[in-house]
Amino acid sequence: MKIRAAVLNEMGAALPYARSKPLRIEEVELEGPGQGEVLVRMGAAGLCHSDLSVINGDRPRPTPMALGHEAAGVVEAVGPGVDDLRKGDHVVLVFIPSCGHCNPCAEGRPALCENGAAANTAGTLLSGARRIFREGGGPINHHMGCSAFAEAAVVSRRSCVKVDPALALEEAALFGCAVLTGVGAVVNTAQARAGATVAVVGLGGVGLASVLGAVASGARRVVAIDLSEDKLKLASVLGATDGFNAGDADMVDRVRKATGGGVDFAIEMAGSTRAFETAYRITRRGGTTVTAGLPNPTATWPMSPTHLVAEERTIKGSYIGTCVPQRDLPRYIDLYLRGKLPVDRLMTGRLALDQINEGFDQLHEGRAVRQVVAF
Repeated sequence: MKIRAAVLNEMGAALPYARSKPLRIEEVELEGPGQGEVLVRMGAAGLCHSDLSVINGDRPRPTPMALGHEAAGVVEAVGPGVDDLRKGDHVVLVFIPSCGHCNPCAEGRPALCENGAAANTAGTLLSGARRIFREGGGPINHHMGCSAFAEAAVVSRRSCVKVDPALALEEAALFGCAVLTGVGAVVNTAQARAGATVAVVGLGGVGLASVLGAVASGARRVVAIDLSEDKLKLASVLGATDGFNAGDADMVDRVRKATGGGVDFAIEMAGSTRAFETAYRITRRGGTTVTAGLPNPTATWPMSPTHLVAEERTIKGSYIGTCVPQRDLPRYIDLYLRGKLPVDRLMTGRLALDQINEGFDQLHEGRAVRQVVAF
């Protein structure tokens, strides 16, 4: 079938993207689903910094590539071997497919699936196949097994979770990355307990989802840190008890004073070593610093091991919020439907597919939290 998709042909385009247009809207051929695969008619797809980091070259991927990984849609058809989904089911896409039999999967850690990671790096589906082609037969790589900036996508059955159709698809899309990553970093990776103090450094869509997760987990103090006063105000509306501008020279000292020596859990979501250092410095003795940001792979951060020992510090990485998507997505959606996790407040704009480059300009400039392409 022929569909329209946003294709990245080369990384590192000049800003602004509205002018250089790194994403080209092309008519491509989408093959039907193979063994263990599903054809999904897209409903909405969110613009995320993980997409932006491929566009600007911070996270190199093979090109040409059809981008997009945070999305929700409706099942159009299923391939052989798929017997638990049918046409009309609503699904949220998951950007790490889990094979179910590698060591991390066997340990209950599907976010670290070795075969899923290898497929994503290669630009294929979990099976190793590609289903998107240009006229004339040239293959186009898949982004994170999803390629969601398109009218439809073929994905592995292990790249999607069936969800309650009561949830609007534009809202459901945000659960596939922002909510899984942000909320999961607090409740799964950090395991923040009720009554704890939690700080979130970096208030993009994922960071603000962490604020929601901290509030829902019963944190008594939720400290929001960002360079944007507008985002600090939004964090306050979402339940943050304290807000600090990251540009203030004495910000670290002020946070430590306000929280009695630092927070129990600091969550870094900005994707920069400076933000990670901030998160580490505001963590109390015996506390835990979690990072889910993804800076350029060449970035490093010097650290004295003495602090780890003498202060019994913990540093943890968090990928997809240490989530088990089949378990956690329905839980988070249920909390949302019950008014406990107001994810809809994260949405700051709706775009047509043709406006996607302008949308990434807004994301790069920090003028948007979560925008979705609506189909």
